[in-house]
Amino acid sequence: MAAFFTILIWGTTYVSTKVLLESFSPIEILFTRFIMGYIALLIIYPHKLKTKSLHEELLFMGAGLCGITLYFLLENIALTYTLASNAGIIISIAPLFTAVFAHFFLHGEKLRPQFFLGFIIAITGIILIEFNGSFILNLIPKRAFRY
Repeated sequence: MAAFFTILIWGTTYVSTKVLLESFSPIEILFTRFIMGYIALLIIYPHKLKTKSLHEELLFMGAGLCGITLYFLLENIALTYTLASNAGIIISIAPLFTAVFAHFFLHGEKLRPQFFLGFIIAITGIILIEFNGSFILNLIPKRAFRY
């Protein structure tokens, strides 16, 4: 049941963010999202997280900035220029490129023939879903140009 709830919440984020962008800026949405997450974490785990050193603290801060803050900020900004469905499909490609980058930047990560077969199948599926039988990709909706 918890997994279903998580999928439901996660699946509606693009649409809800798109709706919120009609009234709020991308940074306001990001700030509100982080405040809600912070409050939820305080309720679930009210103890302070202890780090071993300043170096570890800085690593956590850097990971939080790059891995979470910039991701959601750029996602919110992207949703001002494209449809929620387009953003969702584009984001679904991320794990594929994570594997490619891991191959080049981490030692011992190999790309096997099965990966390439899966990559081709996944990209084909993404293209079929995105284009939905047509070849019109609406990256910048007309209402984005209304002033």
